[in-house]
Amino acid sequence: MAQRPVIISCAVTGSIHTPSMSPYLPVTPDEIAEAALGAAESGAAIVHLHARDPGDGRPDQTPEAFMRFLPRIKAASDVVVNITTGGAPTMPVEERLQPALRLKPEIASLNLGSMNFGLYEMLERYRDFRFEWERPYLEQSDDRVFRNTFKDIAHILESCSGNGTRFELECYDIGHLYTAAHFRDRGLLEGPLFIQSVFGIRGGIGAHAEDILHMKRTADRLFGDDYLWSVLGCGRNQMFTGVQSAVMGGNVRVGLEDSLWSGPGTLAKSNAEQVAKMRRILEELGLAVATPAQAREMLKLKGAAAVGF
Repeated sequence: MAQRPVIISCAVTGSIHTPSMSPYLPVTPDEIAEAALGAAESGAAIVHLHARDPGDGRPDQTPEAFMRFLPRIKAASDVVVNITTGGAPTMPVEERLQPALRLKPEIASLNLGSMNFGLYEMLERYRDFRFEWERPYLEQSDDRVFRNTFKDIAHILESCSGNGTRFELECYDIGHLYTAAHFRDRGLLEGPLFIQSVFGIRGGIGAHAEDILHMKRTADRLFGDDYLWSVLGCGRNQMFTGVQSAVMGGNVRVGLEDSLWSGPGTLAKSNAEQVAKMRRILEELGLAVATPAQAREMLKLKGAAAVGF
């Protein structure tokens, strides 16, 4: 059976890492736009986007913050834009929903459950912070739950149902796959599902090879051939989890949201650097990398002309 092209997604900034952790983390609108375009030029078919306050780098989930860079990306590239509904674990669901609801992207991310979301262990590696919000944001994560109840998930899906937006279903544990199946059975999701398995966050499934196999076996049983699988590994897990996914017929996600590193002890200087590294590995394995047009066809997306930005 012919191998499908592998979709590389790139999550360019996220809300996990804080500005003091890397000088290369995109923060300003110009930096986020340049990072997204660089990732696309290096082979990413999809860019997964968060926004930040350009002054101190804290997560900013206002549609206005996204509109400071989305038009530039759209004008310069045919890359698929994926807008987060995850925002940051400190935000309520209505705040997190607004950019996807109002800007109507081709894809929006959706976390499929409430969960502990521990970032506090990063304090062991970073001593000095430039901005006052950074340390409490990490410290307080030992008593923080990222909330996405069944009601929250249904609200996001129902609110965006008229927009033609499809969802990157972020599954941090096996139970999240069953939640995806539940919402498919309720008619709020339709195939092909885009399952993004997340490995290595404190509070979710681990990043052992057996964890990855278990996630894939469960998804195969629940969804058959009506889904596309992608994998992201946090931190040092990024590359080997992505490669395992690709050789199993899946897709991959990289980017500075998920890992600040290009190798042991070496900060990645850009998102494009991580994309290019993953692309080299995939092509050395004899795998083709999907173009944005191929990703749109595989995921049955509505096309860039139908977005709201």
